[in-house]
Amino acid sequence: MVKEILSSSEERLKKSVEALKSEFASLRTGRASSSLLDKVLVDYYGTPTPVNQIAQVTVPEPRMIMIKAYEKNMLKEIEKAIQKSDLGLNPNSDGAVIRLSIPQLTQERRKELVKVVNKKAEDAKVAMRNIRRDGNEEIKKLEKAKEITEDDRKKGQEDIQKLLDKYIKLVDDARAKKEKEVMEV
Repeated sequence: MVKEILSSSEERLKKSVEALKSEFASLRTGRASSSLLDKVLVDYYGTPTPVNQIAQVTVPEPRMIMIKAYEKNMLKEIEKAIQKSDLGLNPNSDGAVIRLSIPQLTQERRKELVKVVNKKAEDAKVAMRNIRRDGNEEIKKLEKAKEITEDDRKKGQEDIQKLLDKYIKLVDDARAKKEKEVMEV
């Protein structure tokens, strides 16, 4: 019983870390990355579709993203979607491909991004602590129902805490890595 609770908690913790890393990937640093466009949705014949599903996205230079639509008539739609997004990038189209130049970040913008990174990491930690609380409550219910002993409950709660510590460290590592990436000139 306790093992199922632990494995379900660990699965949820893993998903929290993956979600955070995905959030970090879509944050713009001074470097070009195709993952910047992951959250940009294009109106593809009435269906919101991610850019990478209707176009080839490449990074030919450290400060340039190139987008080549699979269907030429989608270039305008992709341009519109990028302009509407909160990336702050101006698409440059030559009729065949769209080029996105990634401007150098100002020091002030870097500091703002670090704050955003820290906030996202803290939100992930709060979500993880909620997962621990849920797991602990389930274990307590098992003890109340006399399905496990008090010792099993204590051991289960210790194990959940160890899991949480492990995943909190992963969040801290990801935060530190992203912070370093943002502050690089």
